[in-house]
Amino acid sequence: MTEPAHRPGRPGRPEHPAQPDRLERPGPTTVLVIAKEPVPGRVKTRLTPPYTPDEAAQLAEAALYDTLQAVRAMPARRRVVVLDGRPGSWLPAGFDIRQQCDGGLDERLAAAFAGSAGPTLLIGMDTPQVTPQLLAPALDFDAWDDCDAWFGAAEDGGFWALGLAAPDPRLLRGVPMSTARTGAAQRARLTAAGLRVRDLPPLRDVDTADDAERVAAAAPAGRFAATLARLTPVTGR
Repeated sequence: MTEPAHRPGRPGRPEHPAQPDRLERPGPTTVLVIAKEPVPGRVKTRLTPPYTPDEAAQLAEAALYDTLQAVRAMPARRRVVVLDGRPGSWLPAGFDIRQQCDGGLDERLAAAFAGSAGPTLLIGMDTPQVTPQLLAPALDFDAWDDCDAWFGAAEDGGFWALGLAAPDPRLLRGVPMSTARTGAAQRARLTAAGLRVRDLPPLRDVDTADDAERVAAAAPAGRFAATLARLTPVTGR
């Protein structure tokens, strides 16, 4: 059983200039986007069928693009893609790359946090409907006032976002991943450690074709929705 983490102290709040430009000033938080290179046959395999492996990879790349654009629009101390694979043309300026470690998802998430110092928010690439407004509570300059952790539940029972004021990999190791109880188990781990947790809105992960349609409808202006609109499922041919 994982040893409870020590409750972190509140990080210092940065000084505000007289007329701050909030998007140009670095925020207090590092953002990690855990992602997989969009290679056909390796990503979004549950979309196949009805979509081909190549089409599933196109949707994965579009989801990653929309996610990174939302992160890029917010103030952050550092932006990092924690990547399984190699970077491609989908990577915008302003992001560093860190390779994922081997092991189960809990170990890979734990290692991502272990490589970060100070307040850190980790999100996935499976929620392209995320917006700067949804991320704002956890990335604003007062995000960590009286708060030790941020948690964003996924509608399938997992989670799409996890923020820690003091990253501690012990808070993730051993949490059962990819189950209908993963989110509840992860949030319970935080509260059991005595952390003050705030919640972000729940979002739907894109795993199936039905998920893709629902997410595209929720964010019709994004690249993910545009990519989905031009693809034709195999069953329709």
